[in-house]
Amino acid sequence: MKDVALLTDLYELTMMQGYHHYRMERRAVFDMFFRRQPFGGGFSVFAGLEDLLRTVESLRFTDDDIAYLRGLGLFGDEFLQYLGDFRFSGDIWAVPEGTLVFPGEPLIRVHATMLEAQLIESFLLNTINFQTLVATKTARIYLASHEGAIAEFGLRRAQGVDGALSASRAAFIGGATATSNTLAGKRFGIPVTGTMAHSWVMAFASELESFRRYADLYPEKATLLIDTYETLGSGIENAIIVGRELKDRGQGVGVRLDSGDIQYLSKQVRRRLDAAGLPDAKIAVSNELDEQIIHQLVAAGSPVDMWGVGTQLVTGGGDPALTGVYKLAARETEDGTFLPTMKVSDNPAKSTNPGIKQVWRFYGRDNYPLADLISLEDRPPDPTRPVRLYHPSGDYRSFTLEECSTCEPLLIKQMESGRVVAELPSLEAIRRRTLGNLASLDETYTRIINPHIYKVSVSRELRSLKTDILRQFLGEESPE
Repeated sequence: MKDVALLTDLYELTMMQGYHHYRMERRAVFDMFFRRQPFGGGFSVFAGLEDLLRTVESLRFTDDDIAYLRGLGLFGDEFLQYLGDFRFSGDIWAVPEGTLVFPGEPLIRVHATMLEAQLIESFLLNTINFQTLVATKTARIYLASHEGAIAEFGLRRAQGVDGALSASRAAFIGGATATSNTLAGKRFGIPVTGTMAHSWVMAFASELESFRRYADLYPEKATLLIDTYETLGSGIENAIIVGRELKDRGQGVGVRLDSGDIQYLSKQVRRRLDAAGLPDAKIAVSNELDEQIIHQLVAAGSPVDMWGVGTQLVTGGGDPALTGVYKLAARETEDGTFLPTMKVSDNPAKSTNPGIKQVWRFYGRDNYPLADLISLEDRPPDPTRPVRLYHPSGDYRSFTLEECSTCEPLLIKQMESGRVVAELPSLEAIRRRTLGNLASLDETYTRIINPHIYKVSVSRELRSLKTDILRQFLGEESPE
C-alpha cells in the first residue's frame, strides 16, 4: 500500500511534534494486543502482518502530504522537515501470520523512537484488527462446515475497495478456498470462483436456454443457479436436463441455491439429482450465511458441497471490530536502559503488563498447545521443570504446568532497523499454518458455541514487576 503516511489519527502527529520539540527522541517499546475474543469464540487467527511490514518499510511523506499538513496551521517548519526526511528505523517483533492467538498476549512488539512508534500506531491497528477479525470469522465458518469448501463472496458488501481486498486476503488465511474478487485473485494469487446471477437467467427467453448457453460456454465450470423462478419446479428440472447433456459429453454439473430453506431444498435437490443419475453433481449454497447457520445445516445433514459466504464474513458480522490496542510498555532512560511502564486502571483487566516481554507456547506430547505464558524477555521459562503460571489480572489464581514436551517463543523479529529481515511466507503457507494450528488445538477451544477458555498466564517475575509498579503508584510500601 502506497502513500499512506497520512493514514493516521491527527493526535499522533501532534504528539510527534511535541516529542520532536522537546527532543524526546529516545527509543520506546510498544505492545499490540487485544482484550477479548471476537464472536464469543475460543481463538483468533493473527493476520495482516505482511501488509503492515511492507507498508512501514516504504513509509514516506510526499510533497503533497507536507503541503497539506502545512496548510493546517498546526505544524512548524522544523517538524515538517523531519517528516519530509522520515524513514522508519525501528525493529518489529511479531507472531507469524496464521498463528492462533489469545487475549492479553503481545502479538506485535515495536522498538523505535517515540516519534516512529507513534506514527505507525493507527495504521498498525487498522490493518491487524480488521484482517485478524475476518480471518477469525472465516476460521469459525470453516470449522462449522466441518472443513468444507468456503468461497468468499463479499466484494459488494465490504467496507470499500481496500476493505474488500483485505477481507479476501484475510479470508483465505482463515480457511476460505476461493474468492469471487478477481482483483484479489490477481494480487494475492487466491483461486477465483463464481457462477451466474439471476439476471443471466432472466436475460434469455427461457430458463432452460440460459442454462444451456452457460454450459456451452463453461462446460467445465457449469454451476447453475436454480432459484430464479421455482427451485423444485423448473429450476431443478432444467438443471437435470442440462446436467444429463453434460454427462453425455463426459462433463459434470453443479447447482446453486441462493434463497429459501437451504436445509429442506438441499435435501430435495440432492434426492432429485441422484434419482436422475447425477450423483456427482455438486450443490453450492449462499444467502446471508454465517457460522451459526452453517453449523445448524451441517448438524441437520444438509448435503452441501460448497458454501458461498459474503456479508457476514467480510464485515465481521456479529462483532464489529477486534479489540486490539497499542500500549507503551517500556521507555529508554538517559543511561540507555529501558524503564518498564504500565497503564493503571480501576478495571484490572485494562491495566497493562509492563516491560519488554516474550510469549511462550507450551505443547504436550502430541504437539498440541497446553497454555501460553507472557514473561519478561530476559527471564525465559525452563520447560524441563514445572512452571508456575499466574492469572494475568494479578489475582490469587495460579496453576503449575507439571510437564510439557516443548515450548517455543511466539514473537519473532520481523523487521530490523526499518528493513524486513524475516522470510515472509506465501499466502498459501500462511493458510496452511492456520489450518495446522486449528487441527492441533483441542476441540473444546474451537467449538462454535461456548468454547473453553485457553489459558494465557504471566510469569512470577512479570507478576511481581506489575505488583511493584502498582504499589508505587498507590504509594504503598512493598512487604518485607
